[in-house]
Amino acid sequence: IMAARAITLGIDLGTTSVKAALLRAAPDDPSGFAVLASCARAARAEAAVESAVAGPQGREQDVSRILQALHECLAALPRPQLRSVVGIGVSGQMHGVVFWKTGQGCEWTEGGITPVFEPRAVSHLVTWQDGRCSSEFLASLPQPKSHLSVATGFGCATIFWLLKYRPEFLKSYDAAGTIHDYVVAMLCGLPRPLMSDQNAASWGYFNTQSQSWNIETLRSSGFPVHLLPDIAEPGSVAGRTSHMWFEIPKGTQVGVALGDLQASVYSCMAQRTDAVLNISTSVQLAASMPSGFQPAQTPDPTAPVAYFPYFDRTYLGVAASLNGGNVLATFVHMLVQWMADLGLEVEESTVYSRMIQAAVQQRDTHLTITPTVLGERHLPDQLASVTRISSSDLSLGHVTRALCRGIVQNLHSMLPIQQLQEWGVERVMGSGSALSRNDVLKQEVQRAFPLPMSFGQDVDAAVGAALVMLRRHLNQKES
Repeated sequence: IMAARAITLGIDLGTTSVKAALLRAAPDDPSGFAVLASCARAARAEAAVESAVAGPQGREQDVSRILQALHECLAALPRPQLRSVVGIGVSGQMHGVVFWKTGQGCEWTEGGITPVFEPRAVSHLVTWQDGRCSSEFLASLPQPKSHLSVATGFGCATIFWLLKYRPEFLKSYDAAGTIHDYVVAMLCGLPRPLMSDQNAASWGYFNTQSQSWNIETLRSSGFPVHLLPDIAEPGSVAGRTSHMWFEIPKGTQVGVALGDLQASVYSCMAQRTDAVLNISTSVQLAASMPSGFQPAQTPDPTAPVAYFPYFDRTYLGVAASLNGGNVLATFVHMLVQWMADLGLEVEESTVYSRMIQAAVQQRDTHLTITPTVLGERHLPDQLASVTRISSSDLSLGHVTRALCRGIVQNLHSMLPIQQLQEWGVERVMGSGSALSRNDVLKQEVQRAFPLPMSFGQDVDAAVGAALVMLRRHLNQKES
């Protein structure tokens, strides 16, 4: 009886928001689950870059802001259910890197209603959107012994950059990880951070077949290999909570941190024949590779599809576009800025809802927008463009329709429906905040990928992280 009532908490530390979800197993169906409660809070964590050398391409976030959003999320969840939590799953934005001092990464404060941890000797998080590593700089780095190439914003590339331009900065720290690895390490008081192969692969210089870092390659280039975390299997337990935390008992199991993409896919993919399309800040389209699949062992930086480690040594084929909800946000910001220049004040949220409304009414357009303002990892120097502009296609509805179509078409050019069908995909599961709130994007997805489709929630990664821990708990109970 108790196993059926077990509750797990999932946390997702995203680029723009932090999300949390409480899950319980469905009483009649061991593989099913119910989301008891969920919460999302804007992180608003963008911070001024700590190094002038990084230039305007630098992208950093303030860790204390991220933790504040996390604490707000947990405070909003029902306390009696938090008391029954038997496991915590954590996922988050991949590729990024945060540094801290072992034993001084955080301080638990008992002052308030519940003990919380505040960051202490911790750097900013240099995110996946960071662009300080130019194509020339990346070309100067050693060739990875991995099937994945290295791009700007990847943890190991960022560390190489800091080694070259800010060596004194690196000397202040002796531990590093993604933001979600940091949170797991702090919750459990881990002496050394643990990292799943999902996050390790996202940093670069990690071989998924041997499950190890390219230590020799890195060491011979003077890379500070002592900063690389130890590797753990995704779905395994990293440790237990060292304090009571928002009513969650001390000693609760915490899973090793997962990639947000893998966690989203885990919550949405009901069958092996489902593809998962996630549109939030950026876009990923992922499909399951057959169980014996092994990616080619040499990286191809120009290939639009990459193979990400999933669970149980399987892989996902993934088209990961850098241009998603962030492009819509850039467009909205531009409009608000133009209005301000014209002496008018308007809220971004108003612009967003009005432009979506206008585009819902404007079913078609000849206007063509290539939305790649941020380039792509396989085409880092590409910019955006607008073509086929005629005087009849200039309304807000036309432009918004063309922009949403462009985002989806760009993804389709990376991973066309023909390729999905060759992989045996029969259905597309939509997820992510930008997709769940935007009917125009939904229409364009259905137009570009004419397969049966269903749309999920925007807390899918948090649900996936909780689900991994819930299934683990139920399996332990059975065995």
